[in-house]
Amino acid sequence: MQIEFLGTGGAMATPRPLCTCDVCKEAREKGVPYSRSGPSVFVHGPNVLIDTPEDSYMQVNRSTVKKVDGVLYSHWHPDHVMGRRVLETMNADWINYPPKGTTMNVYLPEQVGIDFENRLGSGEHLAFFESQNFIALHHLKDGESITLNGVTVTPFRLAEDYVYAFLFEDGKERILIAPDELYGWNPPELGELDLAVLPTGVFEFNPFTGERQISEIHPVLSEEATFEQTLEIIDKLNVKSVYLTHVEEPDQLGYDELLKLEKQLKDSGKPISFAFDTLKVEI
Repeated sequence: MQIEFLGTGGAMATPRPLCTCDVCKEAREKGVPYSRSGPSVFVHGPNVLIDTPEDSYMQVNRSTVKKVDGVLYSHWHPDHVMGRRVLETMNADWINYPPKGTTMNVYLPEQVGIDFENRLGSGEHLAFFESQNFIALHHLKDGESITLNGVTVTPFRLAEDYVYAFLFEDGKERILIAPDELYGWNPPELGELDLAVLPTGVFEFNPFTGERQISEIHPVLSEEATFEQTLEIIDKLNVKSVYLTHVEEPDQLGYDELLKLEKQLKDSGKPISFAFDTLKVEI
């Protein structure tokens, strides 16, 4: 299996529109890897696309993705779903009549399917796509797995139980992908993992100076895992290598700063890297 990071930003991508901070200016001038688009990952082998942020159209076009055999959604948040029209553009045939388009399988974990009926029009939009044969919708019950190209994919809920992580297994390699929302999560026994993809978490403190960056009474600290809490979660996993993604622009850490932090983590014995848009990792 190979992981391709289509987008490694968060709810606030980098550069942020109209922002003139140094991180955003550098991202505009230099592009990738300094710029970060919305959160999305593609897993080659099973050929699975996870989440469709607003930037999906651009991300797939610049990627090495040739075929999508399944689409998974982790939760209903807009930065993970609002580019869902890419499903239409990848499959519709607007030239021929009768049309000769393709149909793509979309898998919704149990709570995601429920939430899509009430959030952001996702359920209605996907139902329209299905009516046009752009997609085939599959609703998964908790505990249910799917198998694509010999790879078993098992969604499971995190502590924020409207959010799902995914375990990929092909008999040789085991990969954990948790696209977002680790707050309060105490990992169950998942066995040995070859790779984990996790959200970075918010930087409550500057990782170099220790200076507080987020007020201790800020509501975000009761909703989002911090970077320190993410490290605690990683310590509980039996994992060979970790890639952190979902890097938020408000944290004000550019690509070079993250490389410096990555070196510090590895020097301390932690097998942690920071992903960037277009990065491909062979397992």
